[in-house]
Amino acid sequence: MNMITFSNFGKKITLLALLIFTSVATFAQDEEAEAPKVAISGTVDAYYQTNLSSSDTDGQSFGSSFANELGFALGMANIIASYEGEKTGAVADVVFGPRGDDAVGGYNLNQLYAYWNVSEKTTLTVGRFNTFLGYEVISPSANFNYSTSFLFSNGPFSHVGLKADFALSDDFSLMLALMNVTDTNNNLTGVYSMGAQLGYAGQYLNFYYDGGETLGYEIDYTGGFDLSDTFFLGINAAYADNDGAGFAGAALYPQIATSDSFSVGVRGEYFSTFDGDDATDDAGVFAATLTGSYTVENLIIKPEIRLDSWSDAEPFIAADGTTSKSLSSFLVAAIYSF
Repeated sequence: MNMITFSNFGKKITLLALLIFTSVATFAQDEEAEAPKVAISGTVDAYYQTNLSSSDTDGQSFGSSFANELGFALGMANIIASYEGEKTGAVADVVFGPRGDDAVGGYNLNQLYAYWNVSEKTTLTVGRFNTFLGYEVISPSANFNYSTSFLFSNGPFSHVGLKADFALSDDFSLMLALMNVTDTNNNLTGVYSMGAQLGYAGQYLNFYYDGGETLGYEIDYTGGFDLSDTFFLGINAAYADNDGAGFAGAALYPQIATSDSFSVGVRGEYFSTFDGDDATDDAGVFAATLTGSYTVENLIIKPEIRLDSWSDAEPFIAADGTTSKSLSSFLVAAIYSF
């Protein structure tokens, strides 16, 4: 009788242990499935460039940011680690290479920020984040043209501070920011800048102000329109003034997709600088850039021809050794995203 009782008791213990183990395993699997994950992405890029209107041995470039070297040259390696929770998250965006060195101003950090989704319509972000002004960005994979515009090159690249994004409706958005002055990681002056962005259906009106510390103020419009299934037109216009000195310009970005893997686009830009104290320092340039974009899996190949022509200056040396208002070049870039 005792043996039978012990056997029944053992069976009950075994069954209970199995139930507990199964419950714990199921709970652990659910927790693992719901746990936030660290996502890794990034790009690497390189290019070859040669001048068409002058000798490569002169080492001349257009003067806009990035892609200013001749022969075979490196862009940058960009590695982005992002972590997203239910309401909070963080992004660490690290860059190495000439393009990154020109853009980040130290620490090899393109972006480094944390964010909090306070509600479905409000997000707070603190840290270093890329600028909200302009049509183009630092990452070559997010631009259609490989070389960059004068508007992008002369405006801010990144900001360090706090911003709040508000989804006002399905079409309207608003961003307000308090930051160090543009492209400054460490605030040693006690001066801060303010930023704002009003968005409507993919069109954005941007504003930056630092009281004349570096840029002064800049008003910028960025937008675009899908004119058909294959034809897109991007637009950028900006005006910046720091006590009478600054810049102004506009750029159009028509782009046509000829197939799923190939597109062609043009950037036509007029850009001018001005100095209220000395009119001789004023200068204007028209820059036309024709770019093709061919995609093979994660690799983008971009052949590009660019021509810059200044109206009131002769900053270049032509192939015959005379000074020239214009410079033209050809490059082909390879960009890999992962």
